[in-house]
Parts: sequence; structure tokens; C-alpha cells
Amino acid sequence: MTNQTGPGGDVRLTGIAKTYGAFTAVHPLDLTVPQGSFFALLGASGCGKTTTLRMIAGLEEPSAGTVFLGDQDVTALPPYKRPVNTVFQSYALFPHLDIFENVAFGLRRRGLKSVKKQVEEMLELVQLGEQARKKPHQLSGGQQQRVAVARALINHPKVLLLDEPLGALDLKLRRQMQLELKRIQTEVGITFIHVTHDQEEAMTMADTVAVMNGGRVEQLGAPTDLYENPRTTFVANFLGTSNFIEAEVDSRSGEEIVLKAGGGKLVLPEARCSAPTATGGKVLVGVRPEKISLSHADDAGEIPEGRNRITGRIADSSFIGVSTQYVVDSPVCSDFEVYAQNIDRDPRLVPGAEVVLHWNPAHTFGLDAAQDADAGVEEAA
Repeated sequence: MTNQTGPGGDVRLTGIAKTYGAFTAVHPLDLTVPQGSFFALLGASGCGKTTTLRMIAGLEEPSAGTVFLGDQDVTALPPYKRPVNTVFQSYALFPHLDIFENVAFGLRRRGLKSVKKQVEEMLELVQLGEQARKKPHQLSGGQQQRVAVARALINHPKVLLLDEPLGALDLKLRRQMQLELKRIQTEVGITFIHVTHDQEEAMTMADTVAVMNGGRVEQLGAPTDLYENPRTTFVANFLGTSNFIEAEVDSRSGEEIVLKAGGGKLVLPEARCSAPTATGGKVLVGVRPEKISLSHADDAGEIPEGRNRITGRIADSSFIGVSTQYVVDSPVCSDFEVYAQNIDRDPRLVPGAEVVLHWNPAHTFGLDAAQDADAGVEEAA
């Protein structure tokens, strides 16, 4: 399969916006999708991600702004004149045509007579070579999904748009298809833009993720960067779980900020704080549940120096196989969550036990305390 992306196969949106009467679905937004990347638009329903995708496809007319594909302004072009193809959740395969003819459809419509080699190559790419003469209803959901991808890719689009393509599949199949789509994208080298509400899906597949909320991009970056260094409480809560402690800036020590919280001190690397850090100012201190260690209060003396620590009492615990999830009631934060891997389980760590939570200060991040600490929680449920 030859790589068909010409120079400038990126997508650039400049000031793109969409309003429906008084409702703003997408606020003016600038976005560049690097050529040949796997890019995800992630957010809860109603956040504007599908509208943004439809404006790239030409299925929705922007109220303002410009859509560039490479150096070409395609804002005024109808969908069929844009070098993009879209794969929808419903797959939209032709039930009366076999798999070969479904994939060949775009080529035949352009009047090409000899399609056999191209179709066979494409079916090999999606690992369906032996299913060529079956009808769509004879295939599983995951196989139908791959036929839809093959049918879109055979037209050699500069960009493949995927609108919740795995939404109809069960969990196990969805996980397989995530890896499968990533493999196909790597192999063909075409830019994929994938819309999803599933955080794990976006983080598994995409090189770059744009987290959308209320018609705006909250944060853009590599999955690890978004997870480790969220800039807003929405991103911190929407991508996984975060614990927040409201603290006060006490002093500075080199490249670290020392904070006061509930009578104790916490240390935060200045580079990981996106909040103002004037002395006396408030900061929301964040830490992920899996970064925290849990020690019984009787073992507090064995905790190494230099770790952030808070005390509390276990309110609840649930064993979920790979880990035990604890909820700890602490003076600085009620409902503090801790995920401990089930390696050596301490039988004393049961509801009612007095404990010390401790973690490496490098795993702490700081956000502006004016934000809502619960933003993004309901959406992620």
C-alpha cells in the first residue's frame, strides 16, 4: 500500500465557529492537526466535537472561520469535492452488495474499470481478504467496521474522519478495534481525526487529543501530558480521577512551592502549577489515586522523608481484582481516593483504620482554586 499523503495533508481550522440561533455549538476555535497523525476530539455529548468534525467534512456549514486541508481553503467546497472520507458509527454499508463491491464502490463511481488489485490490497490491509464475497450481514460488527474503513481509505483521502466509529461494539471488541485502527493508520500514514466520548479510547489510539467542553478546546496535547499535567479541573476529572486539596501558598524553596493545608505542609513543583503562586494565595493541589501509597498509622515512622503526606481514616474499600480502591476521609479532603495494586495487601487496611496517605511531590499538580473541583466529574460517569 503506497502512502498517498501529499505535502500539507494537515487540517487547519482558523476561527471556526458554529451557532444555531442563540445557541453556540462551537465557539471560535483555532486547531491544527499535524499531517499523518492520529488526532482525537474528546468530550461529553453536546461539547461540539461532532459539529467540528462535520464542518471539516463539509456536512455542516461554519458560521464563521475557515477550514484548510493542506494549503487549500475548502470552506466553500461541498463534501464530495473535499479530499476527506467519513466513517460513521452506523458503518452505512450497502446490504445488497458483497464486501468486495462495498469496498470497490468509490472506484467504480469514478468510472475505474480495473479495481481488483486495489480492492484486494485494501481488504488485506484490514485483514478481510477471505471475506470478500460475503454480504455485510454475514460479518461481525468489528468486521463491518473494518469494511467501512477500507471503503473510505480506497479513495486515498488526505484525511479520514471517524465519528464514534466503535460506539456500537461491545467492550472487548472495542479494545481490539482500537489497536486495529491504530495499526491501519500507522500503515497507511493518512491523517485520522477521531471523535469519541470515551477517554480510554482517545488515550489508547491518538497521538494528540483535544479535550472539548462547552464548544471550546479545554486542553490539547499528547495523552500522557494531558493525564499527568492537566491545566483545568475539567481535564483532570474527565481523564481519569483526581483528588483535590485546597491549600495556601506558604513559601518557596528553589523550584518548589511549599503549601499549607489543614495544619500540614505539601510540596508542589513550580513547573507543574498553572495557578498564580503569590504568598497567601489559594491553589487546588491535585494528585491521581494510583500515585498515592497508603500506610497504616502505626507504620507512619517508616515513611521516607520528603514525601507529601496527609492523615485520614478509611471510609470504604472495594476490591476490583487488579487493585483495591480506598476512599479515605481526611481533614483536608473528604472522599480522597487511593488505588493500591494488589501485591502485598495489608489486612489492617479496612474501613475505620487510621492511615497516612503519602506520595512523591513530583506527582503533584497545582490548579487555580477559583475553578470548580467537580467540573468534568458527571460528564465522565
